[in-house]
Amino acid sequence: MDQRKHHYQEHPWDDSVYGTGRTEPPKNRGGLIALLLIFIIFLCGIITALSILNVRLFRELNTQEESDLSLSFSSCETTPVEISTRMEETTQATVPQGSHSIVLQQAPVVTDSESGTGELSLQQIYKNNINSVVSIMCEQETGSSSGTGVILSQDGYIVTNCHVVEDADAITVRLTDERDFSAMLVGTDAVSDLAVLYIEADNLLPAQFGNSDSLQVGDSVTAIGDPLGVEFRGTYTNGIVSAINRDVTVDGRTMTLIQTNAALNSGNSGGPLINCYGQVIGINTMKISAFTNAAGVEGLGFAIPSSTVKNVVEQLINQGYVSGRPTLGIEGEALSTFYQHYYRLPAGLYITDIASGCDADRKGLEEGDILMSIAGTGVTTMDDLNAVVYGYAVGDTVDVIIYRGGNQYRVDLTLEEDKG
Repeated sequence: MDQRKHHYQEHPWDDSVYGTGRTEPPKNRGGLIALLLIFIIFLCGIITALSILNVRLFRELNTQEESDLSLSFSSCETTPVEISTRMEETTQATVPQGSHSIVLQQAPVVTDSESGTGELSLQQIYKNNINSVVSIMCEQETGSSSGTGVILSQDGYIVTNCHVVEDADAITVRLTDERDFSAMLVGTDAVSDLAVLYIEADNLLPAQFGNSDSLQVGDSVTAIGDPLGVEFRGTYTNGIVSAINRDVTVDGRTMTLIQTNAALNSGNSGGPLINCYGQVIGINTMKISAFTNAAGVEGLGFAIPSSTVKNVVEQLINQGYVSGRPTLGIEGEALSTFYQHYYRLPAGLYITDIASGCDADRKGLEEGDILMSIAGTGVTTMDDLNAVVYGYAVGDTVDVIIYRGGNQYRVDLTLEEDKG
């Protein structure tokens, strides 16, 4: 009997494993898809809203003509008198005509054998000066601020810091007898951080100014002001002169200041730094922590020397500006990273205002242009611009690069005198 053999040939894909597949029911992904659609709609809404909010910039940048610029610019006279104009509309004060000057009195000569002769007690210094110190309150579009001031003359001139009153729509001066006066802005100088106000008042008690050139490290000094606002007005602190002729750079400008460890805080700005003879030898302007990220820094305050105050204040009163200050006559604001990426713009300063009749105006610069660099230095803020400009003198020519309508233009601008 024939015995037949049956052979089973395995297929190469047969792994001898019997697979049943997945025994669990298929998942329902409808909810996940719905959530994804909601997220996409929300994201589109955000992009649409941002586009609407930025339509002004989009229109300005896309409606500018791509015409060639005749680029030979000279700095123009900026017009920081906008505040002054607004103040004139809200006050009846009229600035008296005529020249004014500040007399710097010499400190008494003291020999070693007469140590302490002529020095006043802390109580006497305060009593002699408190009625020459005023509180300054400013109203701005974004809120309010306050600082301190020093009376310069019987007829109403007051000195304070420029940063105390800048961008103010209304300025009020409060005397120690609680009387309030609407103040007119006579002039400002951002380089020295000084400003002069005028109030229509009589028989004021002017401060006695001493000569800061005679200061020595270790001299006793005191300060009067309104730290943290008028709630603490008339606060009196004391210390010593920690350093003289200290160069401090802030917002692109370098100032030579008096360093002191007398306690100064926000609100003390514009107040007096007084020597041991009761003479004002400086106008307080800043403390270290005001412009650094340093934590726990104490006893590093600065004041503008009275010799600088005399020079600047007399020019502001007599001619309304400080001679020799260079300017381009350009105002601008920083371009955010979003603007740069969304509109494919270069980094630079977005020009918001150009002084009429200035060299930049004459040579065709327009609002909406982007200032990319000055003299080979990139600029993105007004501080960057000022830092470069302050390094030059009136009459110097600087090379600038302007972006407009997808093109870059090179322009030579001549720095002019800033007459306010």
